[in-house]
Amino acid sequence: MLTAFANAFRTPDLRRKLLFVLLIIVVFRAGSQIPAPGVDVGNVQTCLNDADNGLYNLINLFSGGALLQLTIFALGIMPYITASIILQLLVVVIPRLEALKKEGQSGQTKITQYTRYLTLGLALLQATGIVALARSGNLLQNCNQPLLVDNGTQTFLVMVITMTAGTAVIMWLGELITERGIGNGMSILIFTQVVATFPGTLWAVGKDQGWWTFGVVILVGLVIVAAVIFIEQAQRRIPVQYARRMVGRKMFGGSSTYIPLKVNQAGVIPVIFASSLLYLPAMAAQFNQNSDTAWVRFINDYLVRGNHPLYMLTFFLLIVFFTYFYVSITFNPQEVADNMKKYGGFIPGIRAGKPTEDYLSYVLSRITLPGALYLGLIALIPLIALVLVNANQNFPFGGTSILIMVGVALDTVKQIESQLQQRNYEGFLR
Repeated sequence: MLTAFANAFRTPDLRRKLLFVLLIIVVFRAGSQIPAPGVDVGNVQTCLNDADNGLYNLINLFSGGALLQLTIFALGIMPYITASIILQLLVVVIPRLEALKKEGQSGQTKITQYTRYLTLGLALLQATGIVALARSGNLLQNCNQPLLVDNGTQTFLVMVITMTAGTAVIMWLGELITERGIGNGMSILIFTQVVATFPGTLWAVGKDQGWWTFGVVILVGLVIVAAVIFIEQAQRRIPVQYARRMVGRKMFGGSSTYIPLKVNQAGVIPVIFASSLLYLPAMAAQFNQNSDTAWVRFINDYLVRGNHPLYMLTFFLLIVFFTYFYVSITFNPQEVADNMKKYGGFIPGIRAGKPTEDYLSYVLSRITLPGALYLGLIALIPLIALVLVNANQNFPFGGTSILIMVGVALDTVKQIESQLQQRNYEGFLR
């Protein structure tokens, strides 16, 4: 591995790309530490040390802890993730977007532009909500100190504009990495924000629970990482044979390949969907904190505390549901079967057309079940740790964080690997 690192930095153009990515990461983390105008930094830090803010754990995770510190990059990459997911869903629903997707590069460029506009709109809404919560004192639970220097309209508008502009800068930084660096820019920024919370979380586990517990957490974490890597790399390969065909005076085809169906075809999206859906009743209850109605008490008792069995069961079932839902809209067996038939491809033993579509649907539904159960169990690890060792809900080895870290790390290593193999170097994966 050290030899592969040395080879990567020995190659001039690859070294420039890696150093450029590191530079962007430094700029990104610096922006995540600069407080927005009008924030009372001292009071925010005091409240962060005392308050329990489980409601915003996922959003705070994607911002690398910047959200609850009210920095200029407080919204992090979350508006872009949400906008991308919405556009993926709309492509299936709106014929115009589906036609754009089929146009190739020009259509994809248009969809990317729509994603940017939607990201800015969502960032504006989220910034307005976060600043309003900070001004009312409801952002950090059990905090009785003012988080802003003043509650004037001018301070409110400046903070909203600053956070929205911060989201636009984050998008620009991500696109710079994609164009001039290694890997997908947005994924690397998400990876950076998730990793940024690791040292503090691990230190808190060791400090609060003892260093023997810290050692056990590290050991269990390594096992979980190995298991996640194994599942993320696992796939069902469906063989495809292409018949020979004559085009002009040349013979084409006759090759054999396969369709790789991953066990975790949906990635981390179902976990984000389920978490976001569970936030809605919790946020509604938080805006009605002074109310003593039955539904507010029910939400506070069962759907806000992450270690409650009802919350854990609901979270698990939502992840399973959204896994099937997301796989069904991102992988279309009918489209795959039609393309195979168009180009003379067939699955050995299966007739082309409708039988191929039925077979692909059958295999996909069977392989999605273990993927959905795997996602649900991984997402519940932080909540189980909360029950067993009274760890923070941002427990490092499990849930969204570990899925993101492993997925992005594997993808980036593969891209560096391909760059090294182009230059006849031996890479990381031997």
